[in-house]
Amino acid sequence: MMTLEDLGWNAAFEEEFAPYHAQGWKPARLIRDNKITYGALLAGGDELEVTMSGKVYHDAETDAELPAVGDWVALELTEGDGETMIRARLSRQTCLSRKASGQSTEEQVIAANVSVVVVVTDAGPDLNLRRMERYFALIGKSGAQPVVLVNKSDLFPKAKNEEAAEAIRALNPAAEVYITSAEKGTSLKVLRKYLKRGVSITLVGSSGVGKSSVTNYLLGEDFQWTDEVNEITGKGRHSTTARELIVLPGGGILIDNPGIREVHMWTDETTLRERFADIEELAGQCKFHDCKHGTDAGCAIQAAVAAGKLPAARFEGFKKLEEEIEKLRASRKKRQMTGDRHIRRAQQSKSRKYAERGEPGSEYEFGRFRR
Repeated sequence: MMTLEDLGWNAAFEEEFAPYHAQGWKPARLIRDNKITYGALLAGGDELEVTMSGKVYHDAETDAELPAVGDWVALELTEGDGETMIRARLSRQTCLSRKASGQSTEEQVIAANVSVVVVVTDAGPDLNLRRMERYFALIGKSGAQPVVLVNKSDLFPKAKNEEAAEAIRALNPAAEVYITSAEKGTSLKVLRKYLKRGVSITLVGSSGVGKSSVTNYLLGEDFQWTDEVNEITGKGRHSTTARELIVLPGGGILIDNPGIREVHMWTDETTLRERFADIEELAGQCKFHDCKHGTDAGCAIQAAVAAGKLPAARFEGFKKLEEEIEKLRASRKKRQMTGDRHIRRAQQSKSRKYAERGEPGSEYEFGRFRR
């Protein structure tokens, strides 16, 4: 019988859940987001369709704080035709996020409470080292372990696969990189070592790199329909359309994701610096402390690029990421200032109404405590 520990439950979750136990609520892990409702898995393997309570919705300051696939929640079970409600969301121990696509400055949660993030790519058209740097930055922020599969190796020469793997390892020595072929089933057994009881992993990557085939391999059956092969590219189309948590037969938990076309940054400056420590070290050797690393005299970074010690593409990738994070920070600050302005106006309006009515305490209550 499936236990909470099989689903990733641990002592920290148990301690946080204690007050909810006292109210008769039950722990469950969210396995599917149906937009209006969620799929939730309980101890014993029972799956329920559940609804978010109004309090959970209103307590969330952003969409990212709403329940997501992989989250642990407290459920109030009902009998008969009544709705089972999510009454609380437990704190996330890890969280893989990106900036939502488009002009939004909101955080989008890709997977909650995952220990290992597996990036699936190939040695051909999908390989993009600048995008891989972005993945590594997001994974570093999440707190999960990075693993990369250079998949579809049967479509490319051995030397090309190995060259791609070495280039990825050079970006992040902490990442474990494997050359695999989901089509032939070669080397995918490497993932089994990560899939221990209660350990959650998630697959990310572009459409068409074989994530659904990897999922089918791990499940030992065609759990997901893999679309027909494109006659021009020779690639199967990725059929995953929604995030879903799957408990694997051999142990471990998989959160599968739709293909990600763009990796929008949702991280901070500290994480960025850690991912580009080599560039940070060079920057410290520049002649001037305010060097812009362009045409400035005595720039150690430009000297390293000219000498071939630092790939120009890596430096360009660093600058683009830095610019993107700065834009995101400025946009969020502008949004916060706009929100604060609306709050102040609302408080002033309430204060005036109190004053017109001759009620005391308006300036003190709304002017001091609400700021």
